[in-house]
Amino acid sequence: MTTTEIRLARDERDRAAVFVIRGAVFVAEQQVPVEEEWDSRDTAADHFLALVDGVPVGTVRLVDLGGGTGLLGRLAVLPKGRGNGTGVALVRAVEERASERGLDRVELHAQTHALGFYTRLGYTAHGEEFLDAGIPHMHMVRELGRR
Repeated sequence: MTTTEIRLARDERDRAAVFVIRGAVFVAEQQVPVEEEWDSRDTAADHFLALVDGVPVGTVRLVDLGGGTGLLGRLAVLPKGRGNGTGVALVRAVEERASERGLDRVELHAQTHALGFYTRLGYTAHGEEFLDAGIPHMHMVRELGRR
């Protein structure tokens, strides 16, 4: 039986794992330029780490945009952590944290191949498709309090 833990990155070791996972998924796997992957929002963001049987396999961050809105971003799960609910657990952890912080809604920029994943979790796409790091994305939003 496997155990999954989702927690806020609590120390430098956790933060290092966050950036290793993001590097593996976005930079190595998806060919996102390094200079586009890490940004100034990383400093103030809440970073979450997913561990399966104690091994880091996924991450996501929450940025408070002000005005009651949080931005879910940089959701990354290593191949060995995919397909077992880790991504869903990370999204739900961001939503819970956003609620704790008094935020009313969570927005995200979804890669278009992941639209179905986020739609199943209650997010709604809006606006035009756009490119981010050469990858097609859509804006999505979910009002909190509706599950």
